Amino acid sequence: MVRDSDIALANRLADAAGAAIRPHFRALASTESKDDASPVTIADREAEEAMRKILKAEVPQDGVIGEEFGTEEGKSGRHWVLDPIDGTRSFIVGRPIFGTLIALIDGGFPILGIIDQPIARERWVGVVGQPTLFNGQPVRTRACPRLEGAQIATTSPHLFDQHQAEHYMALIETVADGRLSQGPVYGGDCYNYGLLASGHIDIVCEAGLKLYDFAALVPVVEGAGGTMADWNGEPLHAGSDGHVIALGDPARLEDTVEALGVHP
Repeated sequence: MVRDSDIALANRLADAAGAAIRPHFRALASTESKDDASPVTIADREAEEAMRKILKAEVPQDGVIGEEFGTEEGKSGRHWVLDPIDGTRSFIVGRPIFGTLIALIDGGFPILGIIDQPIARERWVGVVGQPTLFNGQPVRTRACPRLEGAQIATTSPHLFDQHQAEHYMALIETVADGRLSQGPVYGGDCYNYGLLASGHIDIVCEAGLKLYDFAALVPVVEGAGGTMADWNGEPLHAGSDGHVIALGDPARLEDTVEALGVHP
């Protein structure tokens, strides 16, 4: 169950992260590489530290899972999942299509999620059982009568390994239906899922995501009328393997899974 106080807290976390991030945007801050070779900046760290400080003060009984500072177990069985900057590469080059991701999970399933773009000041808030809000107003995904001609997005084809890329390209061939103009949109990270929730994109397909990459997205997309699943069509949870599809029209789930061709 999500309380009003949880929603208010999540919004305060997003406010705090945004305040930490904005001074560093396009400020040519130094960048480091983590053990997995992904980039990290002072903005990532300061934003997560700001959120953790609030959580420690207000809900010390809850656990925290963050991209930059790992996991702190709590006693409530609930966890706040934080990705201070999802799309650090876009942040580094000055593209305002990254976002802060904040999720609350209970029993392994996301029940609250925020996608916050702190430069454009765009915020999607999703809560189980409630309509998704974009800057305070309800939004809806759009109908997609067929895969052919659907608007599809992914962050980068280079993030797929060879096996994943084969399945992804099989989906692209179905969607494009021989028309170059119906090729995928690249770039965007979590921002693509906000656009899907607002009815501008039909499908997002990705692989290799961590819990902090996708947990916040699920309530946002599903509260807007869409659905999220793994490449087998199963619901996403804390143990999911990071193969993710988001659909604005849930009726296309079976078609998308079939086009990916993961099952023999």
